[in-house]
Amino acid sequence: MNPNISKLFAIAQKNERLIIGLMSGTSVDGLDVALCKITGSGSTTNITILQFETVAYTNEYRENVAALFSKKTIDLQALCLTNEWIGIQHGKLILQCLHKWNITPHTIDAIASHGQTIYHAPLSLHGLQAFGNGTLQIGDGDHIAVTTGITTLSDFRQKHIAAGGEGAPLAVYGDYLIFGSKTENRILLNIGGIANFTYLPSTLNMGEVYSTDIGPGNTIMDAYCKQYYNCNYDHNAEIATQGIINNELLDALENEAFLQQKFPKTTGPELFNLYYLHKAQVGTSTELLSNNDVMRTLNQFTANCIINALKKATSNNATVTVYSSGGGMHNPLLMHTLTTAMPNITFKTTNHLAINPDAKEAVLFAVLANEALVGNNQNFNTNRTDIPAVSMGKISFAQ
Repeated sequence: MNPNISKLFAIAQKNERLIIGLMSGTSVDGLDVALCKITGSGSTTNITILQFETVAYTNEYRENVAALFSKKTIDLQALCLTNEWIGIQHGKLILQCLHKWNITPHTIDAIASHGQTIYHAPLSLHGLQAFGNGTLQIGDGDHIAVTTGITTLSDFRQKHIAAGGEGAPLAVYGDYLIFGSKTENRILLNIGGIANFTYLPSTLNMGEVYSTDIGPGNTIMDAYCKQYYNCNYDHNAEIATQGIINNELLDALENEAFLQQKFPKTTGPELFNLYYLHKAQVGTSTELLSNNDVMRTLNQFTANCIINALKKATSNNATVTVYSSGGGMHNPLLMHTLTTAMPNITFKTTNHLAINPDAKEAVLFAVLANEALVGNNQNFNTNRTDIPAVSMGKISFAQ
C-alpha cells in the first residue's frame, strides 16, 4: 500500500485527531489558524480549540489578492503564480504558529484550508445557464502540504457545487454537528465580508435546517475605509458614529432583487462592492455626501439586511437565540442597532457555546476535514441540493 494511504488510514483510525483549520476571508486582514482536537464524527463530534491565532497579512499579500479579487478581467499569469504563492505563504504562517505554540508539525494529523476566495459566481448572479454555479478559492493545497509536511485538505466548495449546491455557505454542516440543540432554537449568525446565518430548530430536523447568505456584512464598509480612510476597517465604528444616515441613499442601497430572494441563497463582493455603492449614490445625487455620512449609512444598510433576514427566519418562532461570530460582531454600532431593533431575540456570541467567535469559521473547516476523514454523511441525507450529503475537501499529501 502507498505509504501516504497507510498514513491516511492510520489517522482515520485514531480516537482523536489534531486538525488545523484555516480561514482567510474576503476582508483579507489575516489568516485564522485554529488548532483543534476532534473526537468522533457526525453527531458524536466533539471539538476542543487548543490554540488560535489570527496572523495579520502583509501589505504585499493584500496587494497581490486585491489584484485578482472579485474582478471579471485579471492577469492570468498573476492568477497562476499567486495560487501557488498563497499556498506557500499559508504554509509558512502555519509553521510560524506551531513554532510559537511549541508544537512539532509531525504531531498534526491534517490541515483544513478554506483558501482565499477571489471570485464567487452563483448562477443567480451571472445568469449564464450553460455554466451553472461557480466559485474559485486559491492557495494550492499541495503547496501547503509540502511546505508544512502535513496532509492537507482544501478546495471544499467544489464538491458542494458538483453535487448541485452553490458552493456557499458551507457553515450549515459544522453548525449542525457542533451547535445543534434539542432545548433551544438557534441561529448562528456570522458577520464576515458577507453576512450569513444557519437556522437550527430544536427539533434538529434536517428538513427544517438551512444556511443562507443574507447580504453585505463588512465588505462595502471595509472597501470604503481602504479607499477613503487608508485603513482596513472602521475600528469600533469610530467613523460611522460621526456620520448621519442618509435615507435616500439607504433606500437605494436596499433596492436590490437579491435581498428579496427566498432562503437559501448566496452572494459575494461581486455584487456588493464600491461600484454598487457608486450606482446608488449617482441614482440619488448623493455623490457629495460626506464620507462619515456614507459610512453611517453603510453601517445601517448592513444592519437592516440582517434585521430583515432574522425577522423573516423567526416569523413563526417566538423563542430564538442568535449566536454571533465574525468581524462584524466587534462593530459596536452595528450590534447595538441589531439588538435594539429586535428586543425579543436574545443575542449572544459563540463564546457561550465554548467556541471562540473569531475562530468559528476556521473550526468549521476543521470539522469538514474530520468528516472527510472519518465521517459517513449519515446526518445529511436530505436530498436537498443546498445541503448535499457529500464528503468535501481534496486531499494533498506532503510526500
